[in-house]
Amino acid sequence: MSDPGPIYRPTEEGIEESVLRWLSGIPTLPDALQWTPWNPDSGEGGAKLDEETGREKSEVVYWDILREQLVQINEEVTEGNVGKLLNVLRRQMSHDGLMAGNKAVHRLLLEGQDFEASHNNGTTKRVYARLIDFTDPSKNRFDAVSQMRVVRGHSVRPDITLLVNGLPVVQMELKSEAQDNDYADAISDLQTYEGQVPRFFYPSLLNVAADTREFRYGGVGASEKFYFPWSKAPEQFRVEGNPMKQATYALLNPVTLLDILQGYVFYERKEGGDAKIVPRHMQYYATRRILGRIQDGADDPENAKKRGLIWHTQGSGKSYTMLFAAKLLLERQPIPNPQVFILVDTDKLARQMADNLAAIGFERYEVCRKIAHLQEVIEKGKSQLVLTTMHAFEDVDPGVQSNPNVVVMADEAHRFMEKELGSRLRAALPDAWNFGFTGTPVHEGYSETARNTFREYCPDGEDPLHHYSIREGQKDGVIVPVHFKLRHEAEWSVDEAAMDEAFEDEFAGRPKDEKLRIIRESLTQSELGELEPRIDTYAELVAEHYRKKVEPNGWKGMVVAPSRKSAAMYGERLQELRGDPGDVRVLYTSGDEDPTLIRQFSTDADERSTITQDFDDEEQPKLLVVYGMLLTGFDAPNLKTMYLDRRLTDHTLLQAIARTNRPAEGKTNGEIVDFQGTFANLDDALHYDSDVVEHAAQSEEKLFEKFEKQLDAVFSLFEGIEKTNTQEAMQEALARVSKHPERREFKQGYKRLQDLYESVSPDKRLMEPEVQDPYGWLSGIWVAFSRTEGREEDPEENVREKTLGIVEEHVDVGKVKEDFPIYKIGEEHLGAIENQEPAAKASSIAATTKAHLRPKIGENPRYERLSERVEEVLSQWQSGHIGDPEAVDALEELEREAMEVDEEAEEKGFSGAEYAAFAYLHDECDLAEGEAQRVSEVLCEALGEEVDTSYSGWWTNTDARRKIKVKIYQTLSGAETPGDLDLMTAGSELRDYLIASYVDDPHR
Repeated sequence: MSDPGPIYRPTEEGIEESVLRWLSGIPTLPDALQWTPWNPDSGEGGAKLDEETGREKSEVVYWDILREQLVQINEEVTEGNVGKLLNVLRRQMSHDGLMAGNKAVHRLLLEGQDFEASHNNGTTKRVYARLIDFTDPSKNRFDAVSQMRVVRGHSVRPDITLLVNGLPVVQMELKSEAQDNDYADAISDLQTYEGQVPRFFYPSLLNVAADTREFRYGGVGASEKFYFPWSKAPEQFRVEGNPMKQATYALLNPVTLLDILQGYVFYERKEGGDAKIVPRHMQYYATRRILGRIQDGADDPENAKKRGLIWHTQGSGKSYTMLFAAKLLLERQPIPNPQVFILVDTDKLARQMADNLAAIGFERYEVCRKIAHLQEVIEKGKSQLVLTTMHAFEDVDPGVQSNPNVVVMADEAHRFMEKELGSRLRAALPDAWNFGFTGTPVHEGYSETARNTFREYCPDGEDPLHHYSIREGQKDGVIVPVHFKLRHEAEWSVDEAAMDEAFEDEFAGRPKDEKLRIIRESLTQSELGELEPRIDTYAELVAEHYRKKVEPNGWKGMVVAPSRKSAAMYGERLQELRGDPGDVRVLYTSGDEDPTLIRQFSTDADERSTITQDFDDEEQPKLLVVYGMLLTGFDAPNLKTMYLDRRLTDHTLLQAIARTNRPAEGKTNGEIVDFQGTFANLDDALHYDSDVVEHAAQSEEKLFEKFEKQLDAVFSLFEGIEKTNTQEAMQEALARVSKHPERREFKQGYKRLQDLYESVSPDKRLMEPEVQDPYGWLSGIWVAFSRTEGREEDPEENVREKTLGIVEEHVDVGKVKEDFPIYKIGEEHLGAIENQEPAAKASSIAATTKAHLRPKIGENPRYERLSERVEEVLSQWQSGHIGDPEAVDALEELEREAMEVDEEAEEKGFSGAEYAAFAYLHDECDLAEGEAQRVSEVLCEALGEEVDTSYSGWWTNTDARRKIKVKIYQTLSGAETPGDLDLMTAGSELRDYLIASYVDDPHR
C-alpha cells in the first residue's frame, strides 16, 4: 500500500474558521437569527470591525453598534437622546471585580436602563430602554468576531467573541491537537483573561473552551470542573459524527442563548465569592419539557396531560432543574399566576434547599415547615414558590386548593408511594400539575398496591418526560463510574462466649466453620451485624483499606451499618484503630431511653449538619459511620469509598452507590467495599433495565483491566525504543512524543494512567515486574517530558501520592534534572541541544522560545509577531506540512531573532515601555530609527510625570488614558512622521502597547 502522506489535523485557525462557518449557517433558523462572521484573511476580524465602527481597543463594547440597536429596538430612544443613554450605560458598566461586574451587567441586560431624555420643546421625560429584544430576537444584531482584542493594562484576545447588539455575551477559546493544546488549556487561557481584563467579561453569559475533539462551556468565573459538554440537541440541530458542530448549533444559536440569558441564570452567594450558575443541557431541556407540557395543557385543557416524570441520574443537578422550572413558571406564566410547590423528602433537604434559595436570591418564595402553615399557604393560593416536605401533606385537609393553577415538583418522587402520601397530596391539591423528579424510580409491578413511579407519573404509559441516564452522566463527566469489591466472605472467629446458651446447647458438637455458616444463615442482618467478632474483623478491614488505598490521596470514606448498635460498635472500634477520635464520626438518631453504647454518639440536627459540612470541607472527620442517614441528598465529591455493611436493593442501592460518584480533581471512580455480598449478583439486587445495571457499578476487576489496557496503550507509544534510563534512550523517547498524535496521546494517556494507578493501588498485582517496570520507566519519561516541554523545575512534586513512590524507586530525578536542564533562550541552549534528535530539538526550541515570548505578547509588536511566527511554524510541523529538519531550521532562526530583539533593547538602554513604543513607531509608523527613539523616550518620560501610576488599576482610569493619548497626539504631531500616518489609529494602538508594557515592566 502506498504512503497516504501526512494526515491533516486542523490548526487553531482552521477550527476558528469552521466554528464561524457553522455559526453563520445554523439549520432551520432564518437569516435574521444567524451570526454575521468577522474573519478576514488577516486573521483578526475584530480589527476589521473596529475599523468600521471606530471602537478603541480599551473598550469592551462596540458602542456604535449598540447605539444603532438601541434606536432600532426602542420606540422612545432616538438619535437625539441616545447619546445621553449611552453615557448612563458607560457608567453602569463600571464595577470592581469580575463577578460583581458580571452580576450587575447581567441585570442590566435583563431589565434595561431608564434615563432622562430631553425633547425638542425643552422638557424631559424618564425613558426606559431595552439593550436586548427578548420578545422578538430577530430585531437584535448578532456578530461573531474572530480575535477581538481588548487592551486594559493587559492585552487579551479570545479566538471568537459573540456579540449581541455590540455586547460580548460569549467568549470562545479554541485549541488544536495539532498544536499541543486541548480544552483544558483553553479554560486556563479564559481564566487568565478573566483575571487580566475582567471588564471584558461583565456582559458575558458564558465561556466556551473547545479543541478538535471536545466542547466545554462554563459560566463566567467557573473553575475547570464546572465546564461541561453540551452533548444533547433537539432534532433540528443534531449532527452525526461531529459533537463539536452539534454543540455549536444547539447551545450557541441565538434563540437558545437569549433564552438562557433571560431565564436560566442564578448567582449563588458562597464563601470566597459569588458563583454564576448556568444550566447543563439536561437541566435546560427538562425545564423546557415541563413548561411545554403546561403550555400545551393550557392551550388544550380537555386533552391536558398533567403529569410527567423527570428521570435524571443521581448527581446531575435535579435541584437546579426544579429551581429553573419554578423561576420560569413564575416569570413567563404559561398559566396565570401559578402557585409552584417544590417538595423534598426530608427536613434536612428542606433546610438545604431553603439555604440555596436564600443564597441565589430567589424572589417570591416561602418555606413551610409546619402543617398548619402549609395549609394556610395553600388556602391563600398566592403566586409564589412554596418549599416544603412531602410529609407535611399527611394532615393537610382535602380540597383546600384555592389557586386553580398549582404546579407540584416532587424530588425523590418514589417516596410519594409511601404512607399514602400521594393520595394526601392529590386530595389537598386535586387540580395540580404533578411532576416527579427521581434518579431512582421504583418499579415493583403494575398492580394497584405495587409501588411504581412510572405508573404514577407517566400518563397513558408514556416514556419519562425527560431521561438522563447513568451512562450519559459518566460520558459527560457529571458523575464518575463506581466499582465494587466483594469482602463479604472475610474470615472472622466465632466467639463462643458471645453465643447464647440455647445456641451452644443446640450446636455444641459442630465444627467452628459450620457454626459460622449456621449463624450467617439464621441470624437477621442486624443481629449478624452486631456480633462483636465480626465488627472487630470488618473494622480492621476498613481501617487498613482506608489507610492504604483511600487516605493517601486525600479522599474520605463512609461506613453504612445495618443498625444503630452496629454503627456505635464500628465507631468505637474505628476510633480506637485510627488513634484520633476526630477522624471518625457516627451519625444516627438516638434518645434518652437508648443504652449507653448508642447514646455516646448522640447528635442533634445542627451537630449532624456541622459534621457533614466538615466532612465535605475540612480535614476531619475522615470517616463517617452512618445508619439511616446520608444515603440520599448527600453530595460530597471527596467521598471516594463506601464500606457497605447493610443489605440494600433497587432504588436504595442506587442511591447508596451514587454517594460516591461525584467528580473531583483526580478522582477516577467511586468505590464500594461490599461486606454483605449485595454485589455478588447485581441483577437480583437491581431490578432495572440492563443499561442501569451495567453502569451503576462494575467489579473492581474491571478497574484493573482498564489500568492494564491503559498501561499497554501508553507503553506502546515507545515501541522499538530501549527501555533504559540512559540519556540517549530518554532523548529518543522524548523525540517520539515531540509531535502529534503521539504527543497528545502521551500527555493525556499518562495522566489517565496515573489516576487509574492511584485508584487500583494497593494491589499485589501492581507489584509484579510486568507492571512495575513499564510504569516506572514511563514515569521517568514523564518527569523528563515535564521538564523539557512543560518547563517544570520539580515535576516530581506534581505526581500523585502513590505514583511518587514509583518515581522515587525507579527514577533518578537528580540525573534527569542534570540531563534535561531548563534553558532560557540563548546560544547556550542551542549548543546544548545540538546533538538531539531533530524532532526533540524542534520541540525544545519551540517550548523555550514560546516561554520567553508568552509574557510579552500584547506589550510589544515585535514579540507579538515573533510569537505568531513560532505558532505558524509549529502548526505546519505538527500537521506534517514541513519535516523535522525544516522545523528545526525555522525555529532556530526565530529563537535567534528573539535573542537579537532582546540585545537591541539592552544596547539602546530601553525600558520595556520605551522599547515597545520604539518598536511600534519604527516598524508600524515608519519613523526613522533616531526619531522613533527620541519620541519613545519623550512619551515614557511624560507618562511618568503626568499620570499617577501609584495605584493598582490606574491603566483603566479614563482620565489617565485620555492624558496619555493626548500626549501621544501632541508628540506625533510635532515629530517627523510620514504624511500618510493615521494619528487617530496610531495614537490608540501606541497607547495600548505603552500602557501594557509599562504595567508589566520589572525595571520600573
